[in-house]
Parts: sequence; C-alpha cells; structure tokens
Amino acid sequence: MPIPSLLRPRRLAALFGGLAALLTPYRASPPESVPPAPAPETVPGTAPVPAPAPETAPAAVAPLPAPRGPVGASSATTERGYRRDGAGHLYARNAGRIYHGRLPPLLYAIGTLQVQLDASGRVTGLSWLRAPRHAPEVVREIEATVRRASPFPAPVRIGRMTYTDTWLWDKSGRFQLDTLTEGQD
Repeated sequence: MPIPSLLRPRRLAALFGGLAALLTPYRASPPESVPPAPAPETVPGTAPVPAPAPETAPAAVAPLPAPRGPVGASSATTERGYRRDGAGHLYARNAGRIYHGRLPPLLYAIGTLQVQLDASGRVTGLSWLRAPRHAPEVVREIEATVRRASPFPAPVRIGRMTYTDTWLWDKSGRFQLDTLTEGQD
C-alpha cells in the first residue's frame, strides 16, 4: 500500500520544521555594548570616593509563625461542614504559603488527606486516601503542616471526628485546599 504524499518523511520533516519556526519565540538582537563610564577625577592628596554599592534584591523573609493562642470552636454539625473551618484554620496558620489566584493547569502534586481530631481539636491521626507518591517531600510537608496547625477549631457539636480535604500543591511550594480553592486555569 503506498504512503499518502502528505505522510512521506521529507514532507513531514518540512511540515514540522515550518511549525517549529512559527512557534519559536522572537529573539531580539543582543544589546549594543555600552561604553564604560569615565573614571572619576581625583584631587591630589585626597582619597577617591568609592562608588555606591549596586542595589541587591531584598532577602526573602520567612513568614512569622502563627500565634498559638486559643483557636475557638466550630459550630459545624457535619464533617462536610467542618471542612471549611479546618481549611480556614490551615490558611490562617500558613498565610505566606497559600497560592493566591487561579492555580496553573499542571500542579506538582495533589493529595487527599484524612485528619482525625479529638473533641478539643487536637490531631490524633492522619491517613492518606490519595498520596502524591511521586513527591514524598510533599507528603512529609503536608503532614508536618497539619501537625503544626494543631489544635484545630474544636468540633464541639460533632465531638471526635475525621475530616477530609484535598491539597493542591504548586511546584513553588505554595498550596490551596480544595475546600477554599480559587480554581485552576
């Protein structure tokens, strides 16, 4: 059976080469060289004045830990109702680590975690329904984040309970929870 003319190797190569040329971003020519600044004049018998240091970007500042005071109580009557209180608590404790805005279309990791709480809101256990096995560092970080956020708002109307939320993790290390997500592009 003959190969259709469009699928012959040379035509395919030409077709893909043309597409690559169209999709390659435009690159401007390199900037012309700038002549060096003239040397400062010095007066005999005086020391030269040093040039000002170039500005540097400010160092990243780690977010302050959230206060450990009383958290309050949740008025939720169901596990589903408690999810919003739990997610809000995690957001408040990790304000500098929340991804603001719509998430990119490809996330680094997605995991669904169950958090067991006692009647006072302390974390008593964690279990993964869907762990991001390709990113064990994310699994450890999520678990540590949840444990550091303990105690959660006390589920006074429910008592001891388990609630579930899905973590949407960006490659930058910032995250959103499915309960409070701003969506995805």
